[in-house]
Amino acid sequence: MRKIAVLVPKGETMSSAVVAPNVIFTKVNDMLTEMGQAPAFEVQFVGCQKNLSLDGGTFWVKPHRLLPQAGGYDLVLLPGFTGEVMPTLSANKPLIAWLKKQRLEYGTELASLCSGAFFIAATGLAEGKKMTTHWAYAEAFRALFPEVKLLPDRIVTDDGGIYASGGAYSSLNLVLYLLEKFCGKSMAIWASKVFQIDIQRASQKPFLIFNGQKSHIDEQIKTVQDFIESNYHDTLTVNNLAHRFLFSRRNFLRRFKDATGNTPIEYLQRVRIEAAKRLLEHSPKNVGEVVSEVGYADEKTFRILFKKHTGFSPFAYRERYRQA
Repeated sequence: MRKIAVLVPKGETMSSAVVAPNVIFTKVNDMLTEMGQAPAFEVQFVGCQKNLSLDGGTFWVKPHRLLPQAGGYDLVLLPGFTGEVMPTLSANKPLIAWLKKQRLEYGTELASLCSGAFFIAATGLAEGKKMTTHWAYAEAFRALFPEVKLLPDRIVTDDGGIYASGGAYSSLNLVLYLLEKFCGKSMAIWASKVFQIDIQRASQKPFLIFNGQKSHIDEQIKTVQDFIESNYHDTLTVNNLAHRFLFSRRNFLRRFKDATGNTPIEYLQRVRIEAAKRLLEHSPKNVGEVVSEVGYADEKTFRILFKKHTGFSPFAYRERYRQA
């Protein structure tokens, strides 16, 4: 039997990421018992204090164990939070230290749900390893933990005993992944049917909303970003952008990539694709008209880029997300 701890951090913790894994693992235990087999999991809630609130005080959790008395787990699950990153990490320093000790002394595997990835990365144990998190946290995660190989388009990552999952309810795909790993594929499929979770989801691309990357402090580059976002339908090149904003080409490319994580052309592509998504969702324009309106002359190139960034063809995306 695997001993699993679901941590309940201090701060604005997502109730779904605390309750749902416990419900699923418990239901699997019940099913195994009905089949005449031994339960596979023992799940405990572990917290920093006796009573912890979830979702701003809407729910409360009474942990089975407090951090100083807890230990020896096979797997620890880190639920996501919805508050500010740095205050949350600061408030949970004892939890982060406890995680590191469990991993180094007992070989405990660590798994993050949504923004819970920040807790694992803060231990330093994920350096050089692949992780994912909610796409909306990707920019902040890269800034804090550049040594971690962040793959924000993935729903699930597994790298040497450190697991991570995408955001919100897609983190339940990690629970299914762990069930398959520990109990076999048939049990994971059974759970996916009972809880109606799409076991095939592998990418966050269809859910990503590009809002620009402006948490940096380079005000000149922010001005360029604003210009791109207002004029994406025009012909924009690295040379004319550098000239307009009084950069040398080399300095412009370096400054833009350092600030945003993208080259100017990659940024322009992302802005155009996001505009195309909005048109496909809300307008009756055909794909050819959308291509022209967002600044592309070559429909084939557009289709390739659209599939790269969303995981869908323009037609399939419209069929899935079109709003009446």
